[in-house]
Amino acid sequence: MIEKQAMYKLTYGLFVLTTTDGGKQNGCIVNTVSMITDSPKRITVFVNKANYSEELLRKTGVFNVSVLTEKTPFEVFKQFGFCSGRDTDKFAGKEYPKTENGLYYLPEYANAVLSAKVVDAYDYGTHTLFVAEVTEAKTLNEDKSVTYEYYQSNIKPKPEAPKSEDTAQEKKGGKWVCKICGYVHEGEELPEDFVCPWCKHPAEDFEKIA
Repeated sequence: MIEKQAMYKLTYGLFVLTTTDGGKQNGCIVNTVSMITDSPKRITVFVNKANYSEELLRKTGVFNVSVLTEKTPFEVFKQFGFCSGRDTDKFAGKEYPKTENGLYYLPEYANAVLSAKVVDAYDYGTHTLFVAEVTEAKTLNEDKSVTYEYYQSNIKPKPEAPKSEDTAQEKKGGKWVCKICGYVHEGEELPEDFVCPWCKHPAEDFEKIA
């Protein structure tokens, strides 16, 4: 038996990965960025193939990683994690600074930014593992980096408890909440092939709350 909750105990960080299609810039939330060699400085990042950023990264081979801090509000995770860059300009309405490679980064809620160029890519089914050489790195502040566990416990909103007057109706209809992002799906049954419209996680990451 594999308990999903046990996997959440791994010490993931949370980052905004920035890419481009040559014109519009895009970004997504990732949680697996690691350094693998010191000389030359190389990092790895896993990117879900469902993310538009994965497609862009395979084409361009360059990206930024903004290391998010515990001060990052939930709105930032919604902005970069709950919609697709295929039909949304995630950087619209605000000015962002750029690194030497011309890509945006998040100075307000990140304590460091790394720029990198892909040197290898490996297909692992649902995700692609990119190996990249760091081309620029700078510290932005000394705020504490956010972990996935901290995000789950302190940043992500908790599902609201059902109101007493609506209990009968909710029991009849049913509600399912995504344990990853908090999206609520209404319906007595949750289809096995259901995919969260916010974070793109499958039905196994939902639990029934009513």
